[in-house]
Amino acid sequence: MSDRIEKTIELKAPIARVWRALTDHREFGGWFRVKLESPFVVGQVVRGRITHPGYEHITWQATVTTMEPERLFAFTWHPYAIDPKVDYAPEPPTLVEFQLAPIAGGTRLTVTESGFDKIPAGRRAEAFRMNDRGWTEQMKNVARHVAA
Repeated sequence: MSDRIEKTIELKAPIARVWRALTDHREFGGWFRVKLESPFVVGQVVRGRITHPGYEHITWQATVTTMEPERLFAFTWHPYAIDPKVDYAPEPPTLVEFQLAPIAGGTRLTVTESGFDKIPAGRRAEAFRMNDRGWTEQMKNVARHVAA
């Protein structure tokens, strides 16, 4: 198992449109299926309720680390932290990076989540498997969102 997940998609949308879909907390929430309480601000924690059916009891939380307009958006979080009875705070988070690059006719979006090697062994494989599957779906979601 690798310590990272990487997914790339070519979107038929300009970089400015993709950037807005990633960094406007309302737009992000729409395609990511989470109702965020506040905007993304570097150095701050953002929280919200997951809206995906079956996961509405989960609070989504991330700490924004980087916002380089139309190039890089990144945050840290605790991957596959779905048990509300577990305090994941002592665990090291993974780093999620959204990298944008111009291509003919649109934008190449690459999402990388790294740091799985630091997740406790007892939940590392499941977190990796579920997030790998999740990022595949989220790439489809963002593509639909920016095409609308």
